[in-house]
Amino acid sequence: MKKLLLIVLALTFGFTGMSQKEMSTVWSKDLGIKFTFHGTGLEVNDYSYVADAKQMAVFSNKDGSVYWKKTFKEIAPNIKKIDELVPFWKSNIIFLFDRKAGKDQIACIDLTNGKLLWTTDKYQKVTADMIVYIEEDHGFAISLKKELVYIKAHTGEEIWSTSKFSGVVGKYVYNSDDQTMTMVNFIPNGIVAFFTMFKNQIVRINMKTGEIVWENTYIGRADRKVVTRDFIYDLELDGDKVILRLAGIQVYDYNTGATLWSAAFDYTPSVIKAPKGVTRWGVYGAVADPVVVGDDIYVLDMTGKKSQYIKKYDYHTGKLLWTSKEIKGAKAIPGMTVVGDVVAIQVGGAVEVQYVQKVVTQYYTFYYRVVTYSGVKPYGVQAFNTSDGSKRWDSERFRKGITNAITVGNSHIVCSGKALYSIDIATGNDNYEVPVSKGGVGLATLVLPYGDNTIVVVGEKGLSTFNATDGSLLKKSPYKKSAWSGRVDDMVLMKTDKDDVAVYDLSTMEYTMYDAKKGAQTWLEREDAKYVYVYEKKKVTKLATK
Repeated sequence: MKKLLLIVLALTFGFTGMSQKEMSTVWSKDLGIKFTFHGTGLEVNDYSYVADAKQMAVFSNKDGSVYWKKTFKEIAPNIKKIDELVPFWKSNIIFLFDRKAGKDQIACIDLTNGKLLWTTDKYQKVTADMIVYIEEDHGFAISLKKELVYIKAHTGEEIWSTSKFSGVVGKYVYNSDDQTMTMVNFIPNGIVAFFTMFKNQIVRINMKTGEIVWENTYIGRADRKVVTRDFIYDLELDGDKVILRLAGIQVYDYNTGATLWSAAFDYTPSVIKAPKGVTRWGVYGAVADPVVVGDDIYVLDMTGKKSQYIKKYDYHTGKLLWTSKEIKGAKAIPGMTVVGDVVAIQVGGAVEVQYVQKVVTQYYTFYYRVVTYSGVKPYGVQAFNTSDGSKRWDSERFRKGITNAITVGNSHIVCSGKALYSIDIATGNDNYEVPVSKGGVGLATLVLPYGDNTIVVVGEKGLSTFNATDGSLLKKSPYKKSAWSGRVDDMVLMKTDKDDVAVYDLSTMEYTMYDAKKGAQTWLEREDAKYVYVYEKKKVTKLATK
């Protein structure tokens, strides 16, 4: 009997418990600088840095060896200290800013050897967000209050300037055949007051002369995410068309700039308030992206709180085919999917939040960079007919809560936070209901699709997986109280409020972890999530996640 009991316990442990281990140390180095600035470069480029106000060191990602270490006075005699340091990794150039009263000094140095490339006091009140590296032409576009200036990266030589473009260069498409660039302008979060004459512009510009080939306007607010710096919109060329996916879709003629058609609606999410001490703040994914199915495109019109609709257009011509009835009371519609002859939308639920929070202690000032998700009320799931936009069904089940909804295979999975529901998308009826408590990781904060038939539940204390077909539990992998902080392919990062991290491998549901010391900051390498860098006082440690 005892032997049988031991076998049962062993089987149970094998089913429910996943292995976990500490991240192994690749290297750990004391760099001799009690740094307040640090940056982790791409693994392939092999350069990262630490710095304080008067000196910096650049080290190798491979082994932590120091490539060079210098004071800023050694590098550029007119710069004794810095207030900001901004790397442009693809250019191997770092901008140093000494913000003196009324006369900012800018120095550019070679990241690989610390040599001064050029310095200037010509450009005033320039922030990191106002400088864009144009990789195809090895130049920097610098946005000033009254003009856009284009300079050579390694010499600082000014090639041209134009007062016909306001704001900052956003996402662009470079045409090497004629050296023109099609680009969208925007004002980064936090410097709106600087650009008083700003207007939304999409332009095609001659990069040899600065001449504007054509100019038009766009709808919406273009920007980059606060922490990850991803663009919140997409710009591409499709033959002789320029397609801008922002607040819907906007299509322009590449040769003339004329608007061919538009299904875009101005919407600014103000659904979540920023915590105290936050210096930069952004809410993303409050409105679902358009869905293209064959020759049709479905777009959410979220123009105002009392004007919310689904609209179906001909993707090629922009002809409006139908408008649904009003979706009343929705503050956010983060999800929309089309399956067969049904359009299903998620009203309310999890939206992405990114912010930079300043924390001041007696000895140090830290800037925590946070990526997380937060819920927006009211909640619900509704479905409409693709033929005419009439409402098909409206589920009352999710009025009290919803994280998000995903489609796995032919199953439409909705998570309430407490349970997983597989819904027959044609009728709104439940195929099954499964409590997420089976996963042993607390309430669900988010669900993710994985593979052909797996649901990943991101819980308050780790991850668990369920079979999408029948809702059966596959694996549970508990961690401590933490929040989702990103995904890279099969790897998911969970982070605590003390910067402890766990990196899960979804293929096995095993994870490696690191408990950060007080004041240490962790950074997950985002290329393939193989490494975590830990910055603590004078020391940098590289950890392996596998």
